[in-house]
Amino acid sequence: MSSIRPRLGRQLTLLDIRGQDRRRRVALDEGSWVEHIPRWLSDDQELFVTLAKVAAWEQRTRWMFDRDVIEPRLTAEYPVLAEAPVSRLREIGVLLSTEFGVPYDRAWLNLYRDHNDSTSWHADRPCVREECVVPVLSLGETRRFLIRPKAGGRSTTFVAESGDLIVMGGRCQRDWVHSVPKEKAAAGPRISVNFASATQATELYSK
Repeated sequence: MSSIRPRLGRQLTLLDIRGQDRRRRVALDEGSWVEHIPRWLSDDQELFVTLAKVAAWEQRTRWMFDRDVIEPRLTAEYPVLAEAPVSRLREIGVLLSTEFGVPYDRAWLNLYRDHNDSTSWHADRPCVREECVVPVLSLGETRRFLIRPKAGGRSTTFVAESGDLIVMGGRCQRDWVHSVPKEKAAAGPRISVNFASATQATELYSK
């Protein structure tokens, strides 16, 4: 069986059907949605170990107000996904491109070392089209993924386990912001893999 749950092309097993039954799309408003696909990837632990070892993790800083602040996580990126040294990551990019009709050509990785690491409220950049589809693959420890209106308001919570796929679509990057908050309880490391596309980074592109 393929380590990625099939969509079309062969007879589904009972395990595959159960996985699809758990697939959930939440309409945030008329133009924005989030889809949560549990256990989309079944060789998640192997990929987690590989990326933890081979990715060029960096501790980055961000200018806030009047000083540089250390970001509470580690970051790595593959600006050209086709040249990524991890073949599995390239394969997943191809599968996601087919699944969502977007040519994903870049990957951005965050490593949350423990429950104290986090990401504050933000929208993904570059994504300047009116509507974008941004898949985020979760590997390792279970963490909460929150999304709320850009103007403020109540947040919606998704619980992302290892191998789960969170997909933000429509106007999510225009009208909404998302975060991965700190956890009160102790937690192990988690890697998020964000897939991006140059076609979503220009307003001139029309699908």
